[in-house]
Parts: sequence; structure tokens; C-alpha cells
Amino acid sequence: MKDLVEMIAKSLVDDPDSVEVNEVEGSQSVIIEVKVAPDDMGKIIGKQGRIAKAIRTVVKAAAIKENKRVVVEII
Repeated sequence: MKDLVEMIAKSLVDDPDSVEVNEVEGSQSVIIEVKVAPDDMGKIIGKQGRIAKAIRTVVKAAAIKENKRVVVEII
């Protein structure tokens, strides 16, 4: 999951070196934190959150195969 989110985030931003993705495992869920440069925040979120919602949808589809619940947080 972490690699998937990192690949998507790096392809969207202007400064791919500033992208940091952390994965926190819980008992029933996984939290994926995405940190980007302040200038690239709008590119990750998108207009009215459309890109962020699309990223979450793709990750949820991948998580269903592993029977896990995934939360993507953009910081």
C-alpha cells in the first residue's frame, strides 16, 4: 500500500523528493500518512478534494484484496 501511494503522490507533484509516506499498522486498520511540500499540497488534494478522494478509492480497492481497512491522511 505504501509503495502505491508513494508512486501516485510522486507522479502528481512538482518536487517528488519532498514526498514522504509513512505507514502505521493498527490492529484492524492501516493509516498511511502522506507529507508533501506546501507548494504541492493543492496538487495532491485537487479541486474540491477530487484527487485526494481518487487516491483513497484506489487504495481502498487494493486493501480489499488484503482484507484490511486503510485510511489515507494528507499532511
